[in-house]
Amino acid sequence: MRSVIVLPTYNERENIEILLRAVRSLDAPIDVLVVDDDSPDGTAEAARTLADELGGIDVLERSDKEGLGSAYRAGFGCVLDAGYDVIVSMDADLSHDPAVIPTMLELIEGGADAVIGSRYVPGGGTTDWPVHRRLLSRWGNTYTRIVLRLPAGDCTSGYRAYTAEALRAIEPTTTQAEGYAFLTELVRRLDRTGHTIAETPITFRDRERGKSKMSGRIVAESMWLVTSWAAADALRRFGRRPSQS
Repeated sequence: MRSVIVLPTYNERENIEILLRAVRSLDAPIDVLVVDDDSPDGTAEAARTLADELGGIDVLERSDKEGLGSAYRAGFGCVLDAGYDVIVSMDADLSHDPAVIPTMLELIEGGADAVIGSRYVPGGGTTDWPVHRRLLSRWGNTYTRIVLRLPAGDCTSGYRAYTAEALRAIEPTTTQAEGYAFLTELVRRLDRTGHTIAETPITFRDRERGKSKMSGRIVAESMWLVTSWAAADALRRFGRRPSQS
């Protein structure tokens, strides 16, 4: 299978070299598309230098910081046109261990349409997070799973693998969300179109270098969109009920 990682970045110069070298050290050959939102710290320049040295790395530079969803839409559009079989998404801040990628690819080969690296299945977890952030993440994912009736326990994990066929079918370039709600939007589309979603445990590690992109606005957007989608789903289910005579 031809595989590629889509890697959104913004001010990740301190982390990008470590991550790209770790990816290149994997037994499973995999290309990388770095999607950089005009990082003022020179992330794109560092990635281009590593591309010359390591090979298999392309850099898509964008002119402004437009958000996670926008970066993924641009990156997915590029790689879906390039003939890859599997597309992996992950964070650039070293929170996601590249050593999990071969397991994800094995699950894809075994028949999964998408694989989520999950904090909330047996064997998964987080480290170095304060209690309030652990509670917010777990509560948010539990709420999302219940109200949207989704099969996945970790709908906001950005560490994933998709078959190109499944990703193309859910048309990621037509999504609207920007923050972590974008990730939920993809899971919802996968589920609604009958695709098989698998989860594999990961340990999410909080970043050691650089600044987190999490904000109250991102959390609020996610909760608002999830609730709106749940209401729309409920209305559709209600509309399909046979009338009572």
